[in-house]
Order: sequence, then C-alpha cells, then structure tokens
Amino acid sequence: MFIKTTKAKNYEYIKLVESYRDENNVTRHNVLFNFGRSDLIKNNKSFINMVKKLCEIAEIGITENTDIDCSEATLLKYGYIAYMKLWEDLGLENCINELQSQTKCEFSINNATFLMVVQHLLSPKSKLATYEYQENYFNLDEIELHQLYRVLDKLGEYKETIEDRLFHENYKMVNHTVDVVFYDVTTFAFESVVADELRNFGFSKDCKFKEVQVVMGLLIDSNGLPIGYELFPGNTFDGKTMTAALEIIKKRFGINKVVIVADRGINSKGNLAAIKAAGYGYIVASKIKGTSQSVKAQIFDETGYIVVSDEFKYKTIDYENIFKDNNGVVHNLLENLIVSFSEKRAKKDLADRQRLIDKANRMLENPASIKNSNKRGGKKYIHEAKSASTFSLDKESIERDAAFDGYYGIQTSEKTMSAAEIIEAYHMLWRIEESFRTMKSTLEVRPIFHWKPKRIHGHFVVCFLAFMLERKLELLLNEANIEHSPERIKESLNTMQIAKTTLNGEEVYIKAKNKPLANQIFRILKLKPPQNINTKEQIDNILKINKKDSWGQLSLF
Repeated sequence: MFIKTTKAKNYEYIKLVESYRDENNVTRHNVLFNFGRSDLIKNNKSFINMVKKLCEIAEIGITENTDIDCSEATLLKYGYIAYMKLWEDLGLENCINELQSQTKCEFSINNATFLMVVQHLLSPKSKLATYEYQENYFNLDEIELHQLYRVLDKLGEYKETIEDRLFHENYKMVNHTVDVVFYDVTTFAFESVVADELRNFGFSKDCKFKEVQVVMGLLIDSNGLPIGYELFPGNTFDGKTMTAALEIIKKRFGINKVVIVADRGINSKGNLAAIKAAGYGYIVASKIKGTSQSVKAQIFDETGYIVVSDEFKYKTIDYENIFKDNNGVVHNLLENLIVSFSEKRAKKDLADRQRLIDKANRMLENPASIKNSNKRGGKKYIHEAKSASTFSLDKESIERDAAFDGYYGIQTSEKTMSAAEIIEAYHMLWRIEESFRTMKSTLEVRPIFHWKPKRIHGHFVVCFLAFMLERKLELLLNEANIEHSPERIKESLNTMQIAKTTLNGEEVYIKAKNKPLANQIFRILKLKPPQNINTKEQIDNILKINKKDSWGQLSLF
C-alpha cells in the first residue's frame, strides 16, 4: 500500500492505493482512499490534524517545518480473530496441543492447522497459496510450507480423536441430549481419472461422472452443527454407508437416544433393521410407489386426511414393514407411514414428468440412441416389445406415476411422535443439504489438490473444522437475530484491515473502514475492534485472545 499522485486538468490528486496481482499475475491498483487535490490538502486542517495525531501517537515531536519520515503502508487482515476466539472457546487449541505431545514435531501443529482452517473460511486456497498468503494476516506466526503438508498427514491420523474430544467436551460436558441426528451423503470429485483405494469412479451428485471421487457421509444435529463424518471410496452406494454411521454414533460417541433422519437413498430394509438393532429410531423418506396395493388404496382414500390448507393435507397409516434379510431372518418393523399431499408438489411432479416424456419422444425418433441411454432418463417411459424389438411410449407407466403427483411419504419407527412432528423433523433435513452446499461453495472443499489417501483425509479434517467454526458463528448470529449468510460473513470479516506504516521509526496502525456485520460479529464474541489509530502495543493488547487453562467451556448450544 502506498501514496500515489496522479495529474488531471493541471491538478495533482493524492490517493491511498493498494497494489495486488490479478488472476493473470498482472499488477493492479485498488484505490482505498482519495485524499483529493494536493493544493487543497496543504491547507486542510483535518488532514493536518490527522498527521499531527499520528506523530503524537508515535511520540514524534512536530513543528510546522518538521520533516516527517513516513514509510509505505502494508495492509493486514485481522478479521480472522473472530475464528481464533471460537477456536479457543471450543477447545481446539488445547486439543491439538495435547495431540502434539504424541508426535516428534518441533513446530506448532495448532498454528499450522489454524492457518489452513482460517484460509478455508476467509479465502479458500491451495496449501501452496496458503503458505504464500499468510503474510497478509496481522500477527500470525509464520508457518513453513513443508509444515503444512506434514500437519495434513497427522490430522488424518487424529481425525477420530479430534471428533471425539469435540463431541465429549461440547455436548456431554454441558449435559445436552442429542435426540435427532441428520444423516446424508454427498460426493467430492477430483480433477483426475486415476483411481486408488479411496478415489474411484461412481455416481456423482455433481454430475462429474468422468472424474474419480470420494463419498462423504455427514452427521449433524438439529442446529446444523456437525457431529462427525466418514469418507468412503468413490464407488460406495449411499445405502452402504449407514452401517459406518451407526458405528460412529453408538461406539465412538456413545449416544443412547437417537432418531436418524435421512432421505430415500438410505431407505433400504437392511438399513432400517440395522438402525433398530442398534436401539435407535428413524425418520426416512418412503418409496410409496413400491408399497402394496392395500397401502396404495389407503393413500388415495380421502378418509383420515388432516387438511391444513387448500393446498396441503396429511394422514397417518399404520404400516408393517415385513421382509427377509440375507440370512433368511424375517423382520417385522412396526412403523407409521406419514403421507402428505401438496398442490405445489403436484405441479412440480407434472412438470418433471413432462420433461422426461418429451425426452422419450425425441429418443423414439432415433431408436438407436435408446439402448445406450440411462434408465433414469427418458428411457423410463419407453416400452420395448421384445418379440419385435420395437419401441413405443409407455402410457401405462406414465399413468401410474401421474396418480402419485403431489404425494410424499415418510416412514418412521417413532409411533409416539405426531404426524406434524414427524413432518417437521423431516423438513429440517434441509439443514444438512445446506451444509453440503456451504462446504462446496463458501468453504470450497473442491478443487482438492491432494492425491495420497493420507493427505486427502487430512484435507477433509481441515474442512470439517472450518465447517464447525462457520456453523458455530452462524448459530451465535441467529441467537442475536442478526441477518447473515456464509458469504456475507466471509466478505465482512475480510473487510477488517489495518494499515501498518512507520512514522520516523515508530510503527503505527490505522484501521480501515469495514462492513457493519463485521462489527456485530466482534460484539457478540466480546471482541474489541482496533481504534482508528493504534500504536504497536495498543493493537497487540486489543487483538489478544485470552487463553484457557482447560478447554471445552463453551457449549455448542
């Protein structure tokens, strides 16, 4: 950052300018403040008083003829202090320091981990770019590049320990009962076609079918805070991840009373039996089109529906889920089937089906394309006469699906919960879907610049910790009724900057203007922002985080 003089129409203009490089590595200038015409500044009392005040802070004697030696300014970011406060309050520093005692690392694993986490939160970058960018943060200890990579390897090893300690200290220590756990699965692709024991080809939820990927199963609570996660090979089917999730809940976290809420991908008879065998309950989307004729008759029978409005109604059906597992054992799960009807959903179902019908008609015009197409697409509504190998539009299948327009089913083992409570709990599944969107967009888990399984695991630990801090901050803002979004939080904290300069050999720090949300975040975290003009000692004291002797004192709630 420096003072720039420009000429226009016989006048000189003085500006405070920041120098940066764009995506093409071309030097650009961003005007931070325009002081105005130089001839007017010379007689501007406010400007002169500001210079005098800077000299006073720096203890520089000044007269009208005093020469002032002022260096170019360096712009530093301090908004990360908000996340450092949460890092300390949630006990992460003490946790990682305890893990360090089990290693031979001579550098701070905590400092290296925090740097990678805060970079994901404020400006996601590769580890190399993180190393190069760290000098832009005020007062962060310098970390070497090789230390970042070594820490990633260690974090992969200690993933479960970190999760367990976070859960134990921040849930159990405050006697909070976790009743409802949401579970969902997503995929993260790599810019690669090389498969290994972790990265593999599979069904991509981001439609990146030509790239290898990993599958993540994520557990969160009803507040949207993460409890834990697991990574699976990229070719793992959603339903196959449920067993590992149950292991996380029961054996590692020791949660006794849990109702798992999940979407259709988890709803297999084997998964439901496993959930019940573990002593837990479930609320899952139901595949009502595959139910028996007697159940379908009850669904379409208007008797028993509770009408909420002209556009929405629901009813409860007693349901026996009888099946035989792979060992020949017969299971009889006594459930409630909550069926709802929505006019809005009916219109959407109709529009979605019409798109598939249109696609099927286009395929019928070119029969050679039918055999190579996906069964999930327009081929769903194409009937093949095997005897003659001819194709036609499957009108019966279209009519069967049309009968279910607007209907939606939810299966649950919780027979003591009301239908309204079941629907409300299931609708909260949007929290985990939003969590995945946050991880993929705001935190930018992708692109992933690692190829070794150990380092990939470490990368996801960093993302998990970043997600924990971001969600905790959102929860505090919600409690304070402060409007926000993940993007606004990131943008606001990035505006918290100070200009470091030297006046006659003394360091002076000038606070730049930041967005109002940044001030609100500091206020709810009981942090003080810098003064407009600060000495080195003053700003060190203001932005200092008090350390705790023991950790886990701040609840996640």
